[in-house]
Amino acid sequence: MTEQEIEARAQRAVELFKNGYNCSQAVFTSCADLYDIQDEQLALRLSASFGGGMGRMRLVCGAASGMFMLAGLQNGSCTPHDNEGKMANYAFVQHLAGEFKGKYGSLICAELLGLAPRPEEPKPAERTQQYYEKRPCSEMIAEAVRIYLRSL
Repeated sequence: MTEQEIEARAQRAVELFKNGYNCSQAVFTSCADLYDIQDEQLALRLSASFGGGMGRMRLVCGAASGMFMLAGLQNGSCTPHDNEGKMANYAFVQHLAGEFKGKYGSLICAELLGLAPRPEEPKPAERTQQYYEKRPCSEMIAEAVRIYLRSL
């Protein structure tokens, strides 16, 4: 994949986010077609629960979770005792995590945003221009797509 194609997918992910989809949905959906998931609604539903650091609990960053879901499509094992396959997938996920953490210092949503965890508040924040301006999410979403695609 060329750098231009990678950048187009990264920008598509940012557009999805700015249109109201969560961080995980944006990353996953921007690349799901590479794995013959042509149904965008299916891609959006599969990745919906990982936004806001998993159900808005601000745990693992949704952009990173989107990468990890894609890693499962790329080389996830679907045989119960395939230890070599599992090891290859886990190594890939650890590589992706290391690249993301190396760039941003953490994989944890609350740390990345400088916010406290909020497991008791499932209501998503209102998406306003100020919301997008004060959060680094768009940048992290684009970079998660870049990291993933450059790692293939």
